[in-house]
Amino acid sequence: MHTKLVCSKTGEDYPVDQLHNLSSAGKPLLAEYDLDSIRHSFTPEAVRSRRLRSMWKFWEVMPVDFPSEAVSLGEGGCPLLKTTPFGPFEKFSNLFIKDESFNPTGSFKARGMSSAVTRAKALGVKAIALPSAGNAAGAATYYAARAGLDCHIFVPEDTPPANIIESKLGGANVYLVNGLISDCGRLCRQACDEHGWFDLSTLKEPFRVEGKKTMGYELAFDMADVAETDELQLPDVIFYPTGGGTGLIGMWKAFNEMEQLGWIGSERPRMVAVQAEGCAPIVKAFHENEDHAPLFPNAQTCASGLRVPIAVGDFLMLDALRESQGTAISVTDEELMIGAEEVCRWQGIAACPEGGAVWKAAEKLLDQGWLKSDERIVLFNTGTGVKYNHLYNTDGIIRIDQHDENWMQLIQTD
Repeated sequence: MHTKLVCSKTGEDYPVDQLHNLSSAGKPLLAEYDLDSIRHSFTPEAVRSRRLRSMWKFWEVMPVDFPSEAVSLGEGGCPLLKTTPFGPFEKFSNLFIKDESFNPTGSFKARGMSSAVTRAKALGVKAIALPSAGNAAGAATYYAARAGLDCHIFVPEDTPPANIIESKLGGANVYLVNGLISDCGRLCRQACDEHGWFDLSTLKEPFRVEGKKTMGYELAFDMADVAETDELQLPDVIFYPTGGGTGLIGMWKAFNEMEQLGWIGSERPRMVAVQAEGCAPIVKAFHENEDHAPLFPNAQTCASGLRVPIAVGDFLMLDALRESQGTAISVTDEELMIGAEEVCRWQGIAACPEGGAVWKAAEKLLDQGWLKSDERIVLFNTGTGVKYNHLYNTDGIIRIDQHDENWMQLIQTD
């Protein structure tokens, strides 16, 4: 198991056998492992030989002593799908989509919640609480249920109905707040202080990022399979829809761990953070050469996972973008919704709006010459589009009267 927790800003160590939220500097804590002691037993060959069908096949670099300790619903192992050269996708020859909608509760949030709830339960937590823009609420609810913990969710009142319903059905106490996720976070902290609940907010405890980093580990195996080799590889570019940024930070952490383990070299993908124009604090800070991203005013976007006006891990995201020679880009709500429909129509993948955002961002950067059409590019579709049905209408769907003798004239064959 991890040997220490370290403040991501100051490097100060914290004991591993106690509950922690942020460091005394108000920054995220990150788990570190004795990688030298396991590098001879924890190898790509060992991982490939395991029958465990979840992210916990990487358990040596996760917060457990044995995989049987994990609170798991089978998260991870999501497919990397090469795009077919249809319609607007024909301009790319090596474009892939990592489809995280295959996770329990339909999004990548399952990875982080499995890891965080596992460690919280081990340290004696009885009740968890967190703010959420949507998918994290459902994931927290069901992993808490699996672990036998009480769960309290604070969400904006305009959170997608599917997320609210799944949390309510899963037994969570759901609180609708007339504000943004940042407002929900403020109320959640106050409730945690009052009632002794453990705050599971994004990057305000050390282990959601540990679950998310498994996307980076998996991707190295995925790319090796694409190349039909046993040698682990990374793509040239990764596009990630960025709200709180735990996934981006986690993957960057995974790549560094894999290098220390001797699994890969010093090469890194160019990391691209994608945000909505109506809520783009990281994009603004990146292009203004700032180290932190202040609160984005009047944040709004229909992509609820991107509606995070301020992130505690902002400096970690910005560091990863710059160290990788990557970039940050925003798209409009109209663009990301068109993008989601294009992924659905041309790739057969039920993309969420955030998945549509990364696709349109890739198109933009190709047009700008920042990307080459033959580069190995991975887009992350972070959740299922089914949870966003409320954003679409059914206008234009043909209705047939079974008693109408001329109904066949309504059939479209184009």
